[in-house]
Amino acid sequence: MKGKCLIAALFLGAVTVSAQEAWRDTTAKDTGGRVILKEGSFIRPVTPRDSILVADRLLYGFELENVPDSTVLAFPPVANPLMQDVLAIPGWNIDTLKVQKIRAANTRLLNIRAQIAIQPFEEGTYELPPLFVQRIHVDGTVDTLQFESQTIQVFTMPVDTATFIPHDLREQAGYPLTLPEVLPWVMGFWLAVLLIAGLVSWLLSRKHAAEGPAFREPAHITALRKLDKFRGDKYWAPEKQKQFYSGVTDALREYIVARYGVSAMEMTTAEIFSDLRKTDVPADLYEEMKDLFERADFVKFAKFVATPEDNATVLPQAVRFVTATYQSQVEEEAASEAPEGEESPKPAVHEEKDEDYMPR
Repeated sequence: MKGKCLIAALFLGAVTVSAQEAWRDTTAKDTGGRVILKEGSFIRPVTPRDSILVADRLLYGFELENVPDSTVLAFPPVANPLMQDVLAIPGWNIDTLKVQKIRAANTRLLNIRAQIAIQPFEEGTYELPPLFVQRIHVDGTVDTLQFESQTIQVFTMPVDTATFIPHDLREQAGYPLTLPEVLPWVMGFWLAVLLIAGLVSWLLSRKHAAEGPAFREPAHITALRKLDKFRGDKYWAPEKQKQFYSGVTDALREYIVARYGVSAMEMTTAEIFSDLRKTDVPADLYEEMKDLFERADFVKFAKFVATPEDNATVLPQAVRFVTATYQSQVEEEAASEAPEGEESPKPAVHEEKDEDYMPR
């Protein structure tokens, strides 16, 4: 009923009565087609207690003892609803409670319990319909076993409308977080942080590697220091000339990168001097360096063997190019910093003589 809590109380006529009468198999002549009244039906709540709420599930069924295993039982389908205001859940629940072996007769006797689930939904007294099961013997005869019906009575609890206070629906209950629930998220967070940090570090290292070598000292000092390693004639032998010309031109390429911003390390000789033509390199130095780089290309790639006279001019020309272009850079910087009307002082630059690089 509307606005009322329903409680069902069970009146058990033979609630806990089990079939005490032993199963007695009969012949077709004695019981063929007859309806045999049996005891042993029961009605009990799924959750044992004195009273139950309306719509709580009840078990309605019967028990049989000492059923020969050669006997076939046919259970009728369960009607839904079982009766007015009483629903039934379709399907029989059949359990074997006990198995007893009879060696003399070479058979077994079974204790069987069969039940269905029902739910009452209205107040009142209900006389449940009796339960039936067909027993089929080995010789083909059929008996119908009818079990006594049960009575249940459903009550509603009266509500005191004078003191009744309606309450809203309760919010969903919350439960505190536990360590096993939080730990995977924490570990996943720190793993993501480590992966991101590793990715950033890798990208920065690639960026620094792509930027090329960093010059920690003035470019002309670095170039002169590298050129000084090839002083003398020990690299003028034909088998060492490739190393000699490669070392000198690589030092000059790095200097050109730092001094003029030309990407000489990735360029060919023609590309380098095409860009240098646009700079302030003096014409005589330009022609000397172009001749030196072209001769180096012949030595490195065409197996050309330079003469000692040509080899003797390599280092002086390279040093002269570095010192002259560096001196022009210093003069430009001094001129830009000097006050107007004053002549900027010329820096003292040591000039290397050709004799310094001749073989000793």
